[in-house]
Amino acid sequence: MKNPKIKMKIVAFGGSSSKKSINKQLATYATTFFKDEDIKILDLNDFEMPVFSVDKEKESGYPKEAMEFLRIIGTADLLIISLAEHNGSYSSAFKNIFDWASRAETKTFQNKPMLLMATSTGARGGKSVLEAAKIRFPYHTAKIIASFSLPEFAKNFDAKKGITEPVLLAQFNEVIDQTKSELPALK
Repeated sequence: MKNPKIKMKIVAFGGSSSKKSINKQLATYATTFFKDEDIKILDLNDFEMPVFSVDKEKESGYPKEAMEFLRIIGTADLLIISLAEHNGSYSSAFKNIFDWASRAETKTFQNKPMLLMATSTGARGGKSVLEAAKIRFPYHTAKIIASFSLPEFAKNFDAKKGITEPVLLAQFNEVIDQTKSELPALK
C-alpha cells in the first residue's frame, strides 16, 4: 500500500514549442490521473538553446539549459511525454534538446519509467514519431511502460472533458492502469 506521506514526482511535457501545443495538453491531461502526486509540467521553450553542432559543443561545452533538463529528468519517478510529429519525426525543438542532453549524458532518461504518447490533428495520431521514440529512447535508458496514440486531436479531445471518444478513452484508461501497475510507489 502506498505511503500517503510520500509523493511520487511526475515530470511531464509535450514535445513541441507551440504555446498551444496539443501534445502538452495531452501530457497534462495524463497527469490528472495521478492524484495527490507532485507534478511538474515542463515547457520546452524554457530549454531553448543554439542548434546542436559538434563545433559548438567543443567551443562552449553543454548549455545550462541541457544540464537543467537532465537534472529535472533525474528528479522524476515517472516521465510522461507526448511527442509532436513534424514531417514524421520529432519536432525541431524537442530534437535539439534531446541532441544536447544526450551528448551531455547518453543515459538521458536515467532509467526512469516512462509513459510515452503522441497526438496529432491527423488520423495516425503521431504514430511515426511514437514508433521512432519507442525504438530510440531505450538506447538512452528510457523504461517505457506503456504508449498511447491519440488521432484527430480536435475531434477526440475536449479541453474540459479530456478524451471524448469512448473507445480511445477506454484504451487510454488501460494505458494509465498499466502505468500505475508498474510503479511500486503507487501500489
